Amino acid sequence: MQRIAMVAGELSGDVLGAGLIQALKRRHAGLRIEGIGGPAMRAAGLHSLYPMEALSIMGLAEVLRHLPRLVALRHRLVCHFRDHPPEVFIGIDSPDFNLGLERCLRTLGVPTAHYVSPSVWAWRRSRIKRIAQSVDLMLTLLPFEPPYYRAQGVPVVFVGHPTADRYGFDLDAAQFRSCLGLSGEGPVLAVLPGSRQGEVARIGPIFAATVAQLVRRQPELQLIAAMATPGLRRLFQRQLEAVGLSRCRLIEDNAKAVMGAADVVLAASGTATLEAMLLQRPMVVAYRVAPITAGVIAALRLIKTRYFALPNLLADEALVPEYIQGKATPQNLTRAVEDLLADPERASYLRQRFRQLHGILRCNANERAADALEQLVSP
Repeated sequence: MQRIAMVAGELSGDVLGAGLIQALKRRHAGLRIEGIGGPAMRAAGLHSLYPMEALSIMGLAEVLRHLPRLVALRHRLVCHFRDHPPEVFIGIDSPDFNLGLERCLRTLGVPTAHYVSPSVWAWRRSRIKRIAQSVDLMLTLLPFEPPYYRAQGVPVVFVGHPTADRYGFDLDAAQFRSCLGLSGEGPVLAVLPGSRQGEVARIGPIFAATVAQLVRRQPELQLIAAMATPGLRRLFQRQLEAVGLSRCRLIEDNAKAVMGAADVVLAASGTATLEAMLLQRPMVVAYRVAPITAGVIAALRLIKTRYFALPNLLADEALVPEYIQGKATPQNLTRAVEDLLADPERASYLRQRFRQLHGILRCNANERAADALEQLVSP
């Protein structure tokens, strides 16, 4: 390989892309990679044609509002890669943007791969037909995803999850607490309200009200929150102040230590739930999408799964409490957190199950993904 292209639209995809770039560059000296990525991919060697923030949009309502700009950006990328064709294009997550880009490039003769399966097993299952028109190869992170693609004749490889490769099986909460300067007295609650502005705007006030209730009922509770960016830190700080809470420590860019130090994690659904599972921490998961997005999903009956929290999906059982939309209330979340804090036997069982799930995902994913891409380019 000499020249490839990648596009990632969010922080989690940026981390995945960086690991893949590193694996490929170890095999191919002088490899040139261009497209769109964030700080991790740029540090690994990506030449980013546009800022990744241009794609960090989620939900039907949000995408519709930004649609003209996104369509124009995709057109510019198609023109660029038409004039400077890569040996392979890899779209990393962000399916609403990347699948259309992949379809256009595939018609121009560029081999295409998509890294991270869209949640076709959960909703909009008919997307597999569109995916089949867009990609020459699907790389999945989760073991239950490949059968959906094989049934439609889409080439697919389960590579495992790179985050699972980075985490050890034996992690000591005391070390994380010492690193963060936390007292050894009193239980610790970690709060992760999301990594996007829209997520924190919707679920942040619910989490803030939940934490305020918990502190009133358990004054000894120690509170820490992981914030993805300075802007999100300022937003969540205002949400905490609105409920009269000032004793929650907000920590930027160290989610692993924040969750590792906790007795219980309160998290917005997403990558944080995977990391909490790998750290073997009991968790309560919640999520809210924009009302118009929720309305469309409900009206069209697009949801096809019993669970949405990743540990529950992997285990195919309700390991952790999960609450979505109207069920994500301070009352429900407070009760769920208190139940976990008061039940050490449940916490011990969850640690055991999380360790088992960790083993399933730990597959040296970066190298397996690189192997699959090499076979695609030079079968």
